[in-house]
Amino acid sequence: MKKTRLNSVQKAAVESYGNPILIFAGAGSGKTRVLTHKIAYLIDKGLVDPKNILALTFTNKASQEMKSRVHKLVKVNDGLITMGTFHSVCARILRTDIHHLGYTSDFSIFDIQDQISLLKIILEEMKIPKNQISPKEIKNSISYYKNKLITPSEALKKASLVIDKTYAAIYKTYQLELLKNNAVDFDDLLLLPLEIFKKHSEVLTKYQDIWKYILVDEYQDTNKPQFMLVKLLSGQKQQVCVVGDDDQSIYGWRGADIRNILDFKKVFDKCDVFKLEKNYRSTGNILDAAISVVRNNDNRAPKELKSNEGPGHKLGLIETNDELEEADAVVNALEKEIKLDKRNFSDFAILYRTNSQSRALEDSFMKSGIPYNIVGGVRFYERKEIKDLIGYLSIIINPKDTISLRRVINFPPRGIGMKTVDKCSIQAEKDQIEMLEVLSNPQCMGIKGKQADSITNFYNIIKKYNELIPKLNAGELVRALVEEIGIKEYYNKNSLKDDQDRYENILEFIKSIDDFIAREKEASLNQFLEEVSLLTDLDQWNDQSNRVTLMTIHASKGLEFPVVFLTGLEDGLFPLYSSLDVKEKLEEERRLFYVGITRAMEKVYLLYANNRRRIGSDDLYGLVSRFINEINEEKLEKISFTSALTRKVIRGKRGKHTRTVVKRTVVIFDDFQVGDYVEHSIFGTGKVQALSGRGENQRVGIEFKDGLKKKLVVKFANLKKVDKPQ
Repeated sequence: MKKTRLNSVQKAAVESYGNPILIFAGAGSGKTRVLTHKIAYLIDKGLVDPKNILALTFTNKASQEMKSRVHKLVKVNDGLITMGTFHSVCARILRTDIHHLGYTSDFSIFDIQDQISLLKIILEEMKIPKNQISPKEIKNSISYYKNKLITPSEALKKASLVIDKTYAAIYKTYQLELLKNNAVDFDDLLLLPLEIFKKHSEVLTKYQDIWKYILVDEYQDTNKPQFMLVKLLSGQKQQVCVVGDDDQSIYGWRGADIRNILDFKKVFDKCDVFKLEKNYRSTGNILDAAISVVRNNDNRAPKELKSNEGPGHKLGLIETNDELEEADAVVNALEKEIKLDKRNFSDFAILYRTNSQSRALEDSFMKSGIPYNIVGGVRFYERKEIKDLIGYLSIIINPKDTISLRRVINFPPRGIGMKTVDKCSIQAEKDQIEMLEVLSNPQCMGIKGKQADSITNFYNIIKKYNELIPKLNAGELVRALVEEIGIKEYYNKNSLKDDQDRYENILEFIKSIDDFIAREKEASLNQFLEEVSLLTDLDQWNDQSNRVTLMTIHASKGLEFPVVFLTGLEDGLFPLYSSLDVKEKLEEERRLFYVGITRAMEKVYLLYANNRRRIGSDDLYGLVSRFINEINEEKLEKISFTSALTRKVIRGKRGKHTRTVVKRTVVIFDDFQVGDYVEHSIFGTGKVQALSGRGENQRVGIEFKDGLKKKLVVKFANLKKVDKPQ
């Protein structure tokens, strides 16, 4: 094993063996380093065979990083160690053993869109009005049941109110329909292995014999099913090592239970506990500010976290009038950082509590010509054209998948309406056969002419490509399918840019299959779809591009940036209104604030607005977040900011809505001419190539050095005329 430096506590944690191990790893304390070194140590010392190690993470990105680091430390054949997310490892178990529950190994994994589609059908069949229960509402309710390990029958028993009985009945029907479709949802990926282990102890024993040592990253984020999986798989020997930080437990809203890490010692006997309390990421002031906030929580393990760096800069505190001015202030501070400290765009992360806050920020970035990546928008694999193609592949692999069938039967358009699809569904139910098989003979349902031909043609395509699965690799099959169903012709029949972009996305999807085949030795189409279905926002984030990153604080966990902007720091937004009167929720909001601040290595900017426009309401007068008040004033530096657009706030009487009157300051702008040389604070000196409009609304097209071309709005760009560079 290659020797690398570990501090004394890290070394002790790595070399501990025999008892269950709990490692409290504060933000930036080197938890990934400890985990990877521990795996390498177990292998190097011959304590555990590589094939008997299971390492569980929460993102594919974390899993890939861990795998890469282990390979650098110790020589081990690729693929011997099982490393992956909880969901991917459970999917692997199910591909082998789900037949015990009446499914087949080619089951589909339904994403949120698929779940919603199925629930819409169920609600219609149960004649439940849309205004009574929404599909999204019931989806969340079902997920809650599953995270608490409550079965449909248990939910029915516990239900006392009529609405609860209705929810439980829908839940029962939903699970039956999933089975009919040979499909599982994300929650099922965790639950069904537990059900198999309970009913078939020999299967549990098999996996206990395979995985004799279990390591878990981010253990504070585990829910009840994940806790049960770790407990069952570790068995009597309890050879398990978990790493986490209760101060970073921020997923209670989706079922994570902080008690899993706080009560670890009660569940796993003779547990060895280690505390990593040296932070290698953030400066002293950043760390002190974060700790001063989270220390107000009662529900946390006692620990100290000290910076390995100097005190560094104070945290910048910026007060703005509203969300538009807040966005301008972010751009202003960012431009100064780039100009004074020669930073790259990729050095910055703009974090917010809710996705809706990104709009004003994006507008300001676009006007200023600053490149950015936004994490958490429409994922590539959730775009309509990609979902349509995935729908074809899903029904080809799993002919029972009626949700995918309904999605693609009329794509590209072939004259098959939803009424016809419903007729086919009713016939399938009547004949007790799969819906796809009904399509082989549309005449028996009285469907004739062109529509019958279209249905038969669709059926023949699905059957043909189902038979081609063992004969073609995934890339070849998809290319042939795209050509045969006429996707290119469909998107090229008009010159709309959106359609051209959609076809380009189709080509990018095919390329992603090729990349998968090149990466995986025994790649199958089913494996590719499984990987796609389990991708997170973070897995699709490109951290190599030189762009500012915009994301929610939740999405930022595990990342680090030289400079972090934390926006929207008002009571009601952060912390959320719903958490103000609930202690557990407020403590989780406080932990979220801690996570946000500790993403920063060198500098933090905290921003709040006195007035913020909320969707569906008037402007609200904002109070600065209580979390800012929990930071020692000595750690804060107030930064004044005035944008070109100032807003005079008229405060109404107590209890009434406030109204914001917008006033523009009069600013004189130079009218630029084609050929003028100008200076931009970020892009440097450039030449004006085109322009439109006059005054503050003038737009200029500028070519900067290295051929970089930008279209900028004068009032936002802060351009200065300069002499021609020598």
